[in-house]
Amino acid sequence: MNRRSLCAGIAAALIATAAPASAQDYPSKPLKFIVPTAPAGIGDMLVRLFQQKLSESGNPATIVVENRAGAAGVIGTDAVAKSAPDGTTFLVGNHAVLAMLPHLQKIPYNPIKDFSPVVLGVTVPNILVVHPSVPAKSVQELVAYAKANPGKLTYASQGHGASGHIAAELFKLHAGIDIVHVPYKGAAPAAQDLAAGHVHMMFDVVSLALGPIQSGRVRPLGVTTKQRVTVLPDVPTMIEQGTPVEIGAWFGFFAPAGTPPAAIAWLNREANKVLSPPETSGRFVNQGAAVPLGTPESFAQFVEAESNRYGDVIRRAGIKME
Repeated sequence: MNRRSLCAGIAAALIATAAPASAQDYPSKPLKFIVPTAPAGIGDMLVRLFQQKLSESGNPATIVVENRAGAAGVIGTDAVAKSAPDGTTFLVGNHAVLAMLPHLQKIPYNPIKDFSPVVLGVTVPNILVVHPSVPAKSVQELVAYAKANPGKLTYASQGHGASGHIAAELFKLHAGIDIVHVPYKGAAPAAQDLAAGHVHMMFDVVSLALGPIQSGRVRPLGVTTKQRVTVLPDVPTMIEQGTPVEIGAWFGFFAPAGTPPAAIAWLNREANKVLSPPETSGRFVNQGAAVPLGTPESFAQFVEAESNRYGDVIRRAGIKME
């Protein structure tokens, strides 16, 4: 990672928080938020909720949301990287396009140099779930069973290089077990085959796994967070069970590098104000997610840590895009 570029971004963020813009000088034009994925995903939900709550607060700013999917999010992300840094265009960035893909393939943008982090909106933990036929009711029991039956257990993922794939490979590294990867094209078909018993386990995001867990189609063993999630209080963390797997999805707002500090300060302030109330953040929290928010500086540090975490696992496990 380029620490000099990261520090420059943090410095800009600190200047931003020290020099907020007034309602009279920003924003004077509509603000475009590019979502590099299809509609209805978590990032899309985040920015549309921000758009709604900002309007309800009486703020006169106009927010335009544009979904520009393609190439695993690279197309929309690159469009923002190459946008004029005039404070009118922002990215709804995520773990995949900014912390994972740079370690898996050649991309046309630099995730550190080309963006200024603004605010971390939502974090979504993964959860290890197994088919009920698997004779394990804890992570320790699963590890013991896998060691006694090397190569016989399979795990589904949302695809090569997906968060669930990387979480499973990190699990394998820490536990010293041999389980076979079965990649799918997306979370839905992977979860369907797990519920049907065609594969034995997977790391899925909590919000998507809640239904199958509640219906008994899958059994939860551990969440990939430091603390337990409120919607599944009886499910221990992976860390509690001696396996330090802490990986999940996240979504936040970014600006092109060089965006005026006043624009970054305004967006960070308004996002914190309208997304933090419990009746708003609860829309994500009630699905097992969290709404951290915070400062541009804390978000920049988070992005660097996440990139280092993913990069380390990808290198150690030899993960490649196929």
